[in-house]
Amino acid sequence: MDKPIINGNTITIPSSQDFLVSVDDFVESYLEKKKVDKSVIADIAICVTEIVINGIIHGNQSDPDKKVEVSVNKEDSRVEIVIRDEGKGFNPEAIESPIAEENLMKEVGRGIFIVKSLMDKVEVVQEKAGTRTTIVKNL
Repeated sequence: MDKPIINGNTITIPSSQDFLVSVDDFVESYLEKKKVDKSVIADIAICVTEIVINGIIHGNQSDPDKKVEVSVNKEDSRVEIVIRDEGKGFNPEAIESPIAEENLMKEVGRGIFIVKSLMDKVEVVQEKAGTRTTIVKNL
């Protein structure tokens, strides 16, 4: 796979940050069509980018043969986004707080913190072949 594949409300990309713009455009376009407020779209886009980067780098180890899949769904007054990678997984509770004084200068660990602060629900599940992260924003 050398380009994004779009199927309905899902985009699948190779594990390369070169495709982050494609994911962002896809998610924003979907949410704009569903009449989601622009400020909410911005928050969701930041969170999706953070999780996709985690999936590419930490999950799939930037292996271009592995994929990251993003599905977006808006129902009534909520948006649910599911991001899947093909990596070994991680325990989000084991990530140290990036606002603890000893961690302020670290370059990693901020993504999940940002996502948890902007979304109403964040669920990380280790599956057989990767990690599934579900984020929900109530509108």
